[in-house]
Amino acid sequence: MESPWLEVIEVIKRDFETVDSTLREKDGVREEVIEITRDLTRLSSSIVHLVHHGGWEGARLNLAKAVMLVEKLDSILEKHPDLKYSGLVYNSLAEYVEAFFFFKLIAERKAPSLSELKVPIAPYLQGLGDLIGEIRRHVVKLLDDLKIEEAERELELMEFIYRSLKTLEYPDALIPGVRHKVDVAARLIEDTRVLILSTKNSLRCLNPVESK
Repeated sequence: MESPWLEVIEVIKRDFETVDSTLREKDGVREEVIEITRDLTRLSSSIVHLVHHGGWEGARLNLAKAVMLVEKLDSILEKHPDLKYSGLVYNSLAEYVEAFFFFKLIAERKAPSLSELKVPIAPYLQGLGDLIGEIRRHVVKLLDDLKIEEAERELELMEFIYRSLKTLEYPDALIPGVRHKVDVAARLIEDTRVLILSTKNSLRCLNPVESK
């Protein structure tokens, strides 16, 4: 006797073949994405390190490589938006945004626009949140060199980025992780303000006549 489920079985069988083919393709894309994001994270970290140590040409070269990786990533993920908006991709893009901004700010006193970065809004905001920490590290270096005015100007920039992020009262589902980064930034800014003030007071103690 013929099974009453023959037609149902055929439908499911055909769909599972489609599903398997789709998932096989997506798995291949995912593996490539993992490799690209790993390279992008490495390059972004290298850019920040080089900027902190004055390696401008190396940072510029790595930034050019990072830009090409982001373009490649965008092309690969065009047909796979579910992977594009994953934490894996967002994390590496946030580090890219942080590195791109840090290089432009310190090396050129410029800022890349959102359209120039070509990243979704969430990693753009996440990267800006992390940028505050890198600027603070640079402020510490400036204070070590007794460049007080430059340090104060960078603190002003930290505060502007913080205030800008703080105005975005949206749920974590839309801007994941940003609220936490805003909270961390608030502490970093206060610590930086205290550090600058302490440095200025120490200089006054060393040069009481000049400070009058």
